[in-house]
Amino acid sequence: MAGRRVEREAGKPVRVTSTVVQLPRRRPAQRTDLARLAPSARSLLVAFGIATAAIGGYLVVRDTSVFNVDTIEVDGASPAVALQVKHAVRGDLGTSLLRLDLGRVREEVAAVPTIAGATLDRAFPHTLRIVVVPEQPVAVVRQGAASWLVSARGRIMASLPHGARPRLPRIWIARGAPLAVGGMVPGSLHTSLAAVAPLESMRFPARVASVRAETDELSLVLHSGMELRLGDATDVRLKLAVAAKVLPLVAADTRYVDVSVPDRPVAGSIYHAPNPPAATTDATAGPAGSAAVSGGAVGAKTLKSKLEVDGAGSTIP
Repeated sequence: MAGRRVEREAGKPVRVTSTVVQLPRRRPAQRTDLARLAPSARSLLVAFGIATAAIGGYLVVRDTSVFNVDTIEVDGASPAVALQVKHAVRGDLGTSLLRLDLGRVREEVAAVPTIAGATLDRAFPHTLRIVVVPEQPVAVVRQGAASWLVSARGRIMASLPHGARPRLPRIWIARGAPLAVGGMVPGSLHTSLAAVAPLESMRFPARVASVRAETDELSLVLHSGMELRLGDATDVRLKLAVAAKVLPLVAADTRYVDVSVPDRPVAGSIYHAPNPPAATTDATAGPAGSAAVSGGAVGAKTLKSKLEVDGAGSTIP
């Protein structure tokens, strides 16, 4: 036996015994019974019957009045604009919600001149819900005697009678440019529109009467007659923000404020030149004396632009 000393007797051979140790055998992998996983013919028949019934029910309901549209709800717009939207899609009343082509309805809504975008939803059982994003009017475009209400995107929202919307800035355009309600203004006006689009949201402290756009020079003419010079069309919102801070601080006789360089605004004012000494009216002065009097009267109200910037008399603090 192991661990014991075997004493060998004299003259006798040693007897050795052995034992066979059996290791555990691996069990053969169980084979997946695919037949058991496959659906039975009965379950396939039931599933097919359910699908057929669902499709048949959908087709039947689609062609009946169960889900017909009888109400159109418009959210996100004023009552007047909501009425325009309802009028544009009135032809879809009575159509089943299941048959309704939302893409076509969205195009009908987008064709309304006062609408910038819309989302649609089928609110079963009988309601079509439309959430719109209205166009934001920012200016009145004048072309001769005609007036057009224009949005920030440059879309012509409506034709206006003369003098309507007096608080909106006027932008003039030459005759001959094609303008129509629902269309877009020419690209040449987009710079002017970009200059006035932020005014409403930023609560600009002055009323803008009109816009002047020339090569590399954009100006707003305020209702007071003051000119706000913006320079080129870059950083317009920043320039307007600077102007909003400066305008309440300038003198009453200021004729223009230049914010083309936003970190260094400049105000220009107009002042009256001092009156010249009174000319003599001596009758013996002759024609020369008469000419002096006449000339003095003409020059008494000469106007001159005075640039005030960062000086003791500056209008900018």
